[in-house]
Amino acid sequence: MTAVSALSAESRSQLLGALREADIDRYLALLLMPEGVRDDLLALFLFNSEIAAIRDRVREPLPGEVRLQWWRDVLSGERDGEASAHPVASLLRDLINRRAVPVAPLVAMCDARIFDLYDDPMPDRTSYEGYAGETASSLLQMSALVVDPAASAETSTASGHAGIAQAVAGHLMLLPISQARGQVFIPGDLLSATGLDRDSFLSGNNPERAANAVRAFAGFGREHLNKARTALRDLPASVTPAYLPAALASAVLDRAESKGADCLVRSVRMPQWRRQFQLWRAARGGKI
Repeated sequence: MTAVSALSAESRSQLLGALREADIDRYLALLLMPEGVRDDLLALFLFNSEIAAIRDRVREPLPGEVRLQWWRDVLSGERDGEASAHPVASLLRDLINRRAVPVAPLVAMCDARIFDLYDDPMPDRTSYEGYAGETASSLLQMSALVVDPAASAETSTASGHAGIAQAVAGHLMLLPISQARGQVFIPGDLLSATGLDRDSFLSGNNPERAANAVRAFAGFGREHLNKARTALRDLPASVTPAYLPAALASAVLDRAESKGADCLVRSVRMPQWRRQFQLWRAARGGKI
């Protein structure tokens, strides 16, 4: 069992192109990560982009659930024939087999993504932490396992907090899209504290309260980002590249706190050149 990916140059180029199209921020981060683990991280990032984009590809929840079940079957080894013909599934199965990557967290990622298929509101901060823990946090923890297996035994706290901060930043950037869909990822207890509920937030009839809700959500993400930074200080430098994708969260939180309700109609995503610079600076400094 080899620990080195046998991915051909042509296949690598095609898969990198797919990641760049699906998730350019993780693509940019990947290019700054240690070369020896890029193919394995590519497998994780592409898997994440596949299951995260299912809502965009289906009109009804049921086909989305079927697709998530297909990925569960792939992870459990029940669809080896189909997986071998699917570039991302094949790459992911290869990673699992070569590196003894645990399957349970990947299955849990699929389970958590069922929430994305429906328009149910996020009940509270605890529920959001659970959702982010099984999606963004889990992806960071699996990345840490790939980057430095020995150090990853100590990274669960950093992964947990960094993933929540990253998820908050991601949902803040996607507010115009989720608003149009009728999705509300801002936890219900934060909405309630600002005098809103799901329907009144979606209506956009009270921009001042909506701004307060957005800022409260950003503040929630900031709390977790600060805890992640504290936890990362105690980890060896060898594992910190795994957290590079989370380096963009801070600036997004800043912009959301500044723009308030404007986030509902204009994305707070920064220009690509700024994101590239922030990732480069984080990679050089080893901090998020």
